[in-house]
Amino acid sequence: MKLIKGKAYVLGDNIDTDQIIPAIHLVYKTNDPEESKLYGKYALSGLPEEVKGDKPFIKGDECVSDYVVIVTGKNFGCGSSREHAPLALEKAGIKAVIAESYARIFYRNAVDGGFLVPYEICQKINDKFNTDDEIELDTEKGVLKNITKGMEFNLCDLGDVKDIVNAGGVFNYAKANNMIK
Repeated sequence: MKLIKGKAYVLGDNIDTDQIIPAIHLVYKTNDPEESKLYGKYALSGLPEEVKGDKPFIKGDECVSDYVVIVTGKNFGCGSSREHAPLALEKAGIKAVIAESYARIFYRNAVDGGFLVPYEICQKINDKFNTDDEIELDTEKGVLKNITKGMEFNLCDLGDVKDIVNAGGVFNYAKANNMIK
């Protein structure tokens, strides 16, 4: 995946895993295509009303969001260590999350499972975006453009996890490098 284009969904700091996918929705089978898409339907359904505002992440009975990237603040994915959080965002159609920082377990779950690309940025940018802004993310160059506002931001390098992300998760990476059969 080199270029991601679409709309951004903007959040603040300390978005926890209960807000990303509430525990009540952890009942669906992840290996059943019909059931697993329900994780997308309920992604971000735990956000407080004042955070959701008037722009729903998922509309009505849909399972996939109109958004492709989440732009957020510090400590994204804090709270419990549920592996379902990055899965729910992937099922909802999110390709990448851009955050100032992540809770370590969310970051590892996102990378290891190959669910989405967790980019970090060394500055606060979620205040420079609005939900529905058109964005373009160049994953090769690590550049995020806010097309709507004409701004561009350099993301932190993925470092050692880049090969795992590009392989689609730790198991795919291990298979490709003959670490497991």
